[in-house]
Amino acid sequence: YGDGVADINVTEEIAFHRSHGKKATVLAVRPAGRFGSLRMQGAYVAEFEEKPLGDGGLISGGFFVLSRDCLKMIAGDDTSWERGTARDLANAGQLMGFEHDGFWQPMDTLREKNELEALWASGEAPWKIW
Repeated sequence: YGDGVADINVTEEIAFHRSHGKKATVLAVRPAGRFGSLRMQGAYVAEFEEKPLGDGGLISGGFFVLSRDCLKMIAGDDTSWERGTARDLANAGQLMGFEHDGFWQPMDTLREKNELEALWASGEAPWKIW
């Protein structure tokens, strides 16, 4: 399951998943900020930083490793993974996070899709490991 692109080592994530004995593992990433950051003092710009690393918090990178038991938790096609099953797993203490500090990029917008396709076409795609 995934809704982004990352240069993850799937073998490492699966090994991590198997090591903890819980039902699910999510790829945990720190997203880059989309805009430049300003720290203001009155009307003066005291500090300017172009596209900082978000707020430093981790988010779901959209990739999950699941045990077969997770499939039993999905009631049907109308079940929301993010608002339902993943939240239920976390509340039950059955969701672990595999921290990834490498390349990660969401693909939620046409702009992001175009950027990722351009990276692929250039031969510089960090996620291409073969």
